[in-house]
Amino acid sequence: MALKVLSALDTARTQWYHFKAIIIAGMGLFTDAYDLFCIPPIMRLIGRIYYDDHSKTFDDMDNNFVIPTTVVMAMVGFPLLGTVLGQVLFGRLGDLVGRRHVYGLTLMVMVLSAIGSGFSISTSTTGVLVSLCFFRFLLGVGIGGDYPLSATIMSEFANKRTRGSFIAAVFSMQGFGILASSLVTIVVCAVFNSATNTDPKKPTPDEADFSWRLILMLGAIPAAMTYYWRMMMPETARYTALVELNVAQAAKDMEKVLAVSLSQIAEDEPDLPLTELNPASSYPLFSKEFLRRHGCDLFSCATNWFLVDIVFYSSNLFQSQIYRIYIDKYKKYETNLYQDAFHVARLQAIVTICSTIPGYWFTVFFIDRIGRRKIQMVGFFMMAIVYFSMGIPYKTHWAKHTKHTDEGFMVLYGLTFFFANFGPNTTTFIVPAELFPAKFRSTCHGISGAAGKVGALIGSIGFLWAAHGQTEEIKKTKQIKRSLIGLGVVCILGMVVTYFFTPETSGRSLEENENENENEHA
Repeated sequence: MALKVLSALDTARTQWYHFKAIIIAGMGLFTDAYDLFCIPPIMRLIGRIYYDDHSKTFDDMDNNFVIPTTVVMAMVGFPLLGTVLGQVLFGRLGDLVGRRHVYGLTLMVMVLSAIGSGFSISTSTTGVLVSLCFFRFLLGVGIGGDYPLSATIMSEFANKRTRGSFIAAVFSMQGFGILASSLVTIVVCAVFNSATNTDPKKPTPDEADFSWRLILMLGAIPAAMTYYWRMMMPETARYTALVELNVAQAAKDMEKVLAVSLSQIAEDEPDLPLTELNPASSYPLFSKEFLRRHGCDLFSCATNWFLVDIVFYSSNLFQSQIYRIYIDKYKKYETNLYQDAFHVARLQAIVTICSTIPGYWFTVFFIDRIGRRKIQMVGFFMMAIVYFSMGIPYKTHWAKHTKHTDEGFMVLYGLTFFFANFGPNTTTFIVPAELFPAKFRSTCHGISGAAGKVGALIGSIGFLWAAHGQTEEIKKTKQIKRSLIGLGVVCILGMVVTYFFTPETSGRSLEENENENENEHA
């Protein structure tokens, strides 16, 4: 049964509250990306501060300035583990106690853990890094919780004509978060370098320890600025009407943002039957009925997210090949620690501007025209082509590291990010927010996202471990070649899963998607 308030949401013209919701929800994704992607240059700083040994020479960009591989894996892995926990925990809470009430909590966890990361202080290197890993884990919990809630809230506020663009716009704030982390690192490093005039041939000065802490703590600012507006948001009408079963309150809340009178969206019969309001109320999560109706969709969403995150987060494997274009000619003590981190942050900013952000915004403009399913399939396919183009001729062509090959490899590297974001990296965030009933929407999105972060752990930690100890150039070349081809195969699997299991969700209301699901599995 179509409620008036929900029909009004589905057909509403684009208004200020849509853009306000994009900004409020998107700032969480902005903060997420800032906190996760500021780590590559920070690891360069930490390596020079805590693990630099002036008795050694530097010939290989892969050794992270003698930072132990286990430390690198811990710094990457603990936030991802926290994200898995946060997505499942806060995703479920979003359905049990409401989107709005949990939304502010996830943001506060991010703010406090970002500040705590900067205060990782101890008398020993081990103590500092253990403390940092602890706060990064908590940060991951907050980040994980933000994913299902941001997607669900935006999907439930949006109209059906432009819903995909609105959710994609929220997710696109990740690109600006990555760019912000790079720019902040560049500015901080430039300021510290100018103020201290650090000699790369001398021991690292004590004040350098403040630089990476400052970068981490600055990540708390955008999240803190958004906290008030998140707490002022009304609960979504779909949750209030379909889960709390309070249709009258849903109409009152939406009157404030829809610019319509209450009489236009209030129900003629406020006491509607429970099963008419919410058919999903008759069965619990993970019951046989749930699995019969929604199990295939949950499998599709979780598997696609798992596969794309294996690919997306495994870029650490060949990132050093891109760094080589800019900094492989530098010897260790020809640049100080600030200049070293500066180079990494600059490269990250270039890749973000040229490929990551355009990929996000191509999705924003085309997703409601082309559809989620087609964009996801084409994205997986094009990523596979790019990875095969890098992997198959890697030993005979790309490994030569001439100016021509390095620049060509960088172009292909950028295309992987473009087609990930104009493809499955964005659509896997959108589709779970549109397929499931309101009673399970946040939970199923959280489960799908958690599966993705398990894939991210495999993609980042697994490949870091596989590359551990590959010091000979021949061994490294074989490892990179096999892994690039393997990533292409993963993309093909994603395309196959999308083709056979992922339905199209564009052009219909959330309830229409749910009802079509019900009819297909009846």
